[in-house]
Amino acid sequence: MFTPLKKVILIFVLTLICLYISLPNEVPFKLNVGPLKIDKKLYRYDLNINYSRLSLTKNFDLVLGLDLAGGSHLTFEADTKSKSGEDKKEALVSLKEVMERRVNLFGVSEPNVQISSFQDKDRIIVELPGVKETEEAIKLIGKTAQLIFAEVSNENEPGFKPTELTGADLKRAKVTFDSQSGKPAVSIEFNDEGAKKFEDLTEKNVGKPLAIFLDQDLVSSPIVQEKIVGGSAQITGDFSVDQAKNLSIQLNAGALPLSVELVEQRTVGATLGEESVVKSINAGIIGLFMVLTFMILAYGRMGVIADIALIIFGIITLSLYKIIPVVLTLPGIAGFLLSVGMAVDSNILIFERFKEEKKKRDFANALEAAFGRAWDSIRDANIATLVTAFVLANPLDLAFLHTSGPVRGFAITLSLGILVSLFTGIVVSRNMLRVFLKEGKG
Repeated sequence: MFTPLKKVILIFVLTLICLYISLPNEVPFKLNVGPLKIDKKLYRYDLNINYSRLSLTKNFDLVLGLDLAGGSHLTFEADTKSKSGEDKKEALVSLKEVMERRVNLFGVSEPNVQISSFQDKDRIIVELPGVKETEEAIKLIGKTAQLIFAEVSNENEPGFKPTELTGADLKRAKVTFDSQSGKPAVSIEFNDEGAKKFEDLTEKNVGKPLAIFLDQDLVSSPIVQEKIVGGSAQITGDFSVDQAKNLSIQLNAGALPLSVELVEQRTVGATLGEESVVKSINAGIIGLFMVLTFMILAYGRMGVIADIALIIFGIITLSLYKIIPVVLTLPGIAGFLLSVGMAVDSNILIFERFKEEKKKRDFANALEAAFGRAWDSIRDANIATLVTAFVLANPLDLAFLHTSGPVRGFAITLSLGILVSLFTGIVVSRNMLRVFLKEGKG
């Protein structure tokens, strides 16, 4: 069983690990004392483990949103002339979902994809944080990705005719390498219905080419050597690794239900974001200083421990932003700053309760009673805030709730802050008080 001292040691070890993760890639270190002059940069290395079959790489950089890091703003106009009423609404929602899946598979963190309908024009607005070279992203997001398998029309006429086997029968696609040429390829696996269609199709076309078309462009036309059972195939061609990756993403995300046209493309600079970050940091430093000062003036030595717990809260929270990672937007920073003030709430409830309990019993018992009796209030207050954050985050994508990326960023940073503050308020503060404070010194 861990004693309070051992727990405090573990807490400080955890804090040092989180502090290392929280540091920027380069930390300037300057020292000029008499003859001793040091002007160097300290580097923080990312996680990179390659041992036997274990391969783990993790980048510990902060991921910034469009408003802070800049990026690309794309507007696609959807062709909805053939749709009306509820059918048009459903098609636009499906279009948004497919585009969102493609962007997520492309690796862009927290894209903001929204439907905009105005004056009989239906558009999808896509924001890509950190993406400055947008050509590949535009091709990936805006392509319809209609996959069709075609067989030879007949022996007398050249050309191919489409079959019933299409991209709708796919289960998954992934990048592989052709065993003969070593070139990148895309391995596809069909669902049960597609596997049966593929088996019948290959049995009927042994010795003949089976063409694969993507958006009416011929990708490859391999000769069928034998009937293929099991529902797996490979799309080969003159692909680069990136092209094979993009093709697999398009196939996995599904075809666009409507044709789209790019009508606006602009690159968003991060100048406004940098200014906002500076102001937010200044506001955070002033607010933090005021909270730290208040706790010391109001609670003395207990306030000092609460301040240490608050600093630990900040270090752990920032490291979680990097580990998860959380895309930090300006509203997200606001959520973090709000959680800083809330992080000391549990300490205040406990300390006030402790003042009352100290009149009835000795120091140690009063401290334990204060934590026990303050817990109900701490739990209920934080659960109420977590419920609110859950509604704002809207993880179920409910149509009647907000789906804005910045609002979700605020909710995520706020909820993470609450969870970490519960840990620092209850676990960290409690064990540090047990170890460092004795009777008569509170």
